[in-house]
Amino acid sequence: MSPDFSIKKTILYLKSELNGFYPLSEINSFIYLIFNHLFNYSKTDLFLKQDTILPTNGINEINHIVSELKKFKPIQYILGVTEFYNLNFKIHPGVLIPRPETEELVQWVLSDHKDGSYRILDIGSGSGCISISLAKNLIGSKVFAADISEDALSLTRENSKLNNVDLQVIYLDILSNNDQFEEKFDIIISNPPYVTEKEKELMHKNVLDFEPHKALFVPDNDPLLFYRNIAQFALTHLNKNGKIYFEINEQFGKDIAEMLEKFEFHEIQIKKDINGKDRLIKCIMN
Repeated sequence: MSPDFSIKKTILYLKSELNGFYPLSEINSFIYLIFNHLFNYSKTDLFLKQDTILPTNGINEINHIVSELKKFKPIQYILGVTEFYNLNFKIHPGVLIPRPETEELVQWVLSDHKDGSYRILDIGSGSGCISISLAKNLIGSKVFAADISEDALSLTRENSKLNNVDLQVIYLDILSNNDQFEEKFDIIISNPPYVTEKEKELMHKNVLDFEPHKALFVPDNDPLLFYRNIAQFALTHLNKNGKIYFEINEQFGKDIAEMLEKFEFHEIQIKKDINGKDRLIKCIMN
């Protein structure tokens, strides 16, 4: 791309270069994200400032972004940032990119807990998007972000500073013995790995090639692995009337509900996401 490109020409360039790689709706989304990230332009600016000439360093950045997008690298990893629940988060390869469904999980917790302060544990915290969003909205609550990945824990610390919230960031392997862990909570929330290995063939290249498989996939023969271990952990780490909130694979909602019932949790509720799929579940501790 030449060094004298206006906003209008740059938009046309992006659409031309990415045509055939992505649908137009996704390209339009990329265009806004790129201009907002590099130049702090709003969608309105893109209409009102179409003749503005972009700086050379910005054009170089755009060329790099286009090159990476053609490899199907997720835009969030390319820019190093993403948005979740109206907050900004740093993100990089090795840590799962937050999804819109997970915003619905956060919203469910917040709609159930409008008043008071709570002790909350986010298991498999990744970028910290869940724990930070809850801490930001449930003022006075003590929120713990737990993960097995030191990379994820480090990123969570960065994001907690970025969003000016106080978190307890801890290492926790939910598949191991945690008898020495003595904290108790009012809420345990998790978006654990839940995609079966056989579902890999249904996933997009940008997910398979770039996102951490450890945060996505579970064995075909044990898809409830993480839910079962978290439920077992909750028996000794939830306060009376404490709640578990899970994001789930739509195929296994009934199986997870039956498993929670066997652990003697009650008021089990499966919730559909915005697309009408069974993607969320909650229960209460006796």
